[in-house]
Amino acid sequence: MNEAQFALEDYLHFLRVERQLATNTLRSYERDLQAYLAYVDDSALPLAQIDRLHIVQFLQRLKEQGKSTSTISRHISSIRKFHQFLLRARLSDTDPTVHLEMPKQEKKLPHVLNIEHIEQLLEAPNKETAQGLRDCAILELLYGSGIRVSECLSLNLEDLHLSMGFIRVFGKGGKERIIPLGRSAVEACDAYVRQARQLLLGSAPATDAFFVNQRGGRLTRQGIWKILKQHAQTAGIQIDITPHILRHSFATHLVENGADLRAVQEMLGHADISTTQIYTHVSKTRLSEVYKQFHPRA
Repeated sequence: MNEAQFALEDYLHFLRVERQLATNTLRSYERDLQAYLAYVDDSALPLAQIDRLHIVQFLQRLKEQGKSTSTISRHISSIRKFHQFLLRARLSDTDPTVHLEMPKQEKKLPHVLNIEHIEQLLEAPNKETAQGLRDCAILELLYGSGIRVSECLSLNLEDLHLSMGFIRVFGKGGKERIIPLGRSAVEACDAYVRQARQLLLGSAPATDAFFVNQRGGRLTRQGIWKILKQHAQTAGIQIDITPHILRHSFATHLVENGADLRAVQEMLGHADISTTQIYTHVSKTRLSEVYKQFHPRA
């Protein structure tokens, strides 16, 4: 293992132990930095001798490979934090990322399902089967709470307080938040627990996982994606539906109906209100569409 790889191992250990970052976030940092260090290794440069030009050349290579602006921005963020760590750890005397600029990004509005599509999707599972009851609970929970797919997968039985109408989730950085649930989500989750969960568990060992697959284990990310695709197809929805689209739909429908942006920020688990403000843009876009469609002078 060379100097750069040792430094990366130290940095990842720092992120895991000191910062307590989530596993998926750690993997993202590691992936970005492995690509960067492979480039550095090709240049046969020690870390302490890397300057801004070398980093710009690496970013140019990413651009030539067709990487998106958001992907390049993520790489810059990963590289910057890595070099800041090297400086603090006295593994380097300078930070070559100081004057590095982020590429200008176009703000893309998130894809959102309309209410009609949401209702079609929620009606798609066959509630006569254990699997259908579970799928209904998943869909109602994702749309009814706006939680991330990773948060949904990590839910345990003790995290759902259905009689009181709320769930507890642990988001990015292990931050806990409490999210209220509507009646539909509560009823769907309750029906799943009472009528379906034990049937899916079968003779498998007991588990705290709230959502389980047909082998009795904790449901996976791939499992949820497959469930979404299957029921979108059943409902005749042509849009490519992802768990994140349900999260965007949850937030957009709240804002469009007058919800306070700070409350939406809290429910989504956004650290910065500016991240949540994109939903005001979605709402304004919707207003513009309605105006153009219905106003005689539009």
